[in-house]
Amino acid sequence: MSAIDWTNLFEDYKGLWVALKEDERTVIGSGKTLKEALEHAHVSGYVQPIVTHVPEKLVTYIGSYDFSV
Repeated sequence: MSAIDWTNLFEDYKGLWVALKEDERTVIGSGKTLKEALEHAHVSGYVQPIVTHVPEKLVTYIGSYDFSV
């Protein structure tokens, strides 16, 4: 599996919910809410798209995360 470059996704969809095809590159719906993005995808014939929220700005995280509960 190789990394996917979502640079264009960030530039075009900042702050929005995005529904993607199985290739994880092709946008089939977007909106200010998850519901809106899913409705656009459903209209295009996609029942279970991959969804993600695109942040309004990119931030760098350097550090560790404690997975203990």
